[in-house]
Amino acid sequence: MITASLVKELREKTGAGMLDCKKALEENNGDINASIDWLREKGISKAAKKADRIAAEGIASIMINGNKAVMIEVNAETDFVAKNEKFTDMVKTILETILNSDVETLDEALKLSTSEGTIEDLIIARTATIGEKLSLRRIKVVTKKEGEVFGDYIHMGGKIAVLTVIDGANETVAKDVAMHAAAMNPLYVKSSEVPEDVLEKEKEIMKEQLLNEGKPAERIEGILVGKVKKYYEEVCLENQIYVKAENKETVGEYVKNNGGVITAMIRFEVGEGMEKRKENFVEEVAKQMQGK
Repeated sequence: MITASLVKELREKTGAGMLDCKKALEENNGDINASIDWLREKGISKAAKKADRIAAEGIASIMINGNKAVMIEVNAETDFVAKNEKFTDMVKTILETILNSDVETLDEALKLSTSEGTIEDLIIARTATIGEKLSLRRIKVVTKKEGEVFGDYIHMGGKIAVLTVIDGANETVAKDVAMHAAAMNPLYVKSSEVPEDVLEKEKEIMKEQLLNEGKPAERIEGILVGKVKKYYEEVCLENQIYVKAENKETVGEYVKNNGGVITAMIRFEVGEGMEKRKENFVEEVAKQMQGK
């Protein structure tokens, strides 16, 4: 008898889909090792061999429908695959599936049904077909209110994706802000969003720098005011000098001058915070030619 636990064990060992694992066990009388070989022969368990690979390339993408937007980052091992039609079609399917659902978390999204099983099954199947480790790294679902507008911008074919929500202005302004955020990488929308512990740590670093520069201790608190202002100008979207401005206008002032206020900004950069591959181009091509 082929039990659910046996199917689960085989799936964990091979990375193949549930139905494929069930069929493999049926074909091999429940023998796990024979089933693994069967899946390998069929080319279905390729995904398992990729499990420890680094997938830090890929695509960040956005899809909008009415008042709802979905952002995702889908990773691959190489930039070549990120341009592969099978990969981009998979990304589109994932976006559409999430957009047409009511899920909000990554775990929930992976369980959503597509024409090829769940999203998780689809990714495993494409991993086997394409031959590289693929993964859905993160998602963000954003719902705007009436009167608000989305601004979306995709940079370098999906290396960076930015979504903004602006209340009271138009889509052109919202897109301008998204383009600015793509270029300048703000960490927060406004200064009030900077966590207290983060700000205090920055202040401590600033104090140490000033003391090391020989600044008198009694002057440090006064100098810190200017330094904190400068810090906000670096990390907060509203405080940054707008990249298109000719008169030192901040992003916040630009939006306000166009009748709006920034409600939200989400920025995905592919592979940020992940370990990057160390192979060079020649080594990568050599590996592909050797079928590794």
